[in-house]
Order: sequence, then structure tokens, then C-alpha cells
Amino acid sequence: MYTEMLTLSSIDTVKKFVSLASQYDFPISLLSDKYKVDAKSIMGIFSLDLSKPVEMQIEKDKDLPVDFLDQLKQFTITKQS
Repeated sequence: MYTEMLTLSSIDTVKKFVSLASQYDFPISLLSDKYKVDAKSIMGIFSLDLSKPVEMQIEKDKDLPVDFLDQLKQFTITKQS
């Protein structure tokens, strides 16, 4: 499983993320607190608490498209040492 913490703090950011996620046929989920929604559902995402980071989960971790991972960087939280 591939996981990443994302920040989706504005309407435009959510729209861009849904557009990106919808381009791929593998399932992508977002988790916030006890809720899990389809990352391709804009209404589902707006039902989450977006004032804090959300966790993205992808069931497969092998063979993820490089272009997807590159575009995903604009939403990820950079880990600080």
C-alpha cells in the first residue's frame, strides 16, 4: 500500500487533486479522522475536515505511474527533519 499525507486546503487545490486522481484507473482513498472517501469524488472530499492534512491511500504500491507521483508532489506535505 502506498500512503502519503496531503494538504488540500483550498477549493482550487481540491479541484486539481480530483482532476489528477480521475485520470488513473486504480482506486485512491482519502482518510481524515475516522472517515474514508473516494479521492475521485469532489463531494466526498469536501465532507472531510480539510483544515488539517489528510492521508491518501493507494492499494497498490508497485507500478504507480511516475507522472502521477510527480504531479502528486504539489499536494504532499514535506517531511521536516
